[in-house]
Amino acid sequence: MKTIDVGGLSRTFECELLSQCHGGCAEVDSLTEAVAGEGFLLGCISCKKREEVSARATVDWHFKPPGEEEFRHIFHYDHPSADILHEDFSDRLDWHGTRDSDIQIGAIYINNVTFNDMGTYRCTIQRTLLLPLYNQDVTVEKEVELSVVAVANRELTAVIAEIMMYVLIVVLQLWLIAVLVYCYKKISEEHEAREARKALKAQAELLESKDNCDGVQLE
Repeated sequence: MKTIDVGGLSRTFECELLSQCHGGCAEVDSLTEAVAGEGFLLGCISCKKREEVSARATVDWHFKPPGEEEFRHIFHYDHPSADILHEDFSDRLDWHGTRDSDIQIGAIYINNVTFNDMGTYRCTIQRTLLLPLYNQDVTVEKEVELSVVAVANRELTAVIAEIMMYVLIVVLQLWLIAVLVYCYKKISEEHEAREARKALKAQAELLESKDNCDGVQLE
């Protein structure tokens, strides 16, 4: 058994999983695909039905590799102590859940994921609701089927979003080119019309001047 330090937990994670840092709890499913050699967050959230009711809870994580029938007890959290219970996960598990005894987030973080970490993870939250007249025990279990890949697979939505971004850029560039061509043609047409008007005016002035000269000569 190895006890790990839980002093440096990230508040950002809690804010991401809860709809508001100081508001209602929102249950979010854990991700299920890890990349070998990187870290991975195993999510586990169990919201209380009534936030105003105080409670205390403990969290246990079990792991079952593919092809095996029995779960292995790998982690236990009972505020403020967090214990790694299986040698395969020694020095590789960190507590990333609620940092007090009223636990709603029971997430753990796996460091340096290996292909041997592939399998089924079970999160068990044992909660005791501290009611005015009596205490009520509640058990919540959640399972995560974790797969491990060598390279991260890009989500389809991300691929579509990137394609749409490039299409939009191309469309905007074509639109900009069309606007520039239109403006150039308008300016060119206005310039030609202005020059034509100047030429007509000059020609009219020349004819008028010639008519005046002819009148002088006749006199």
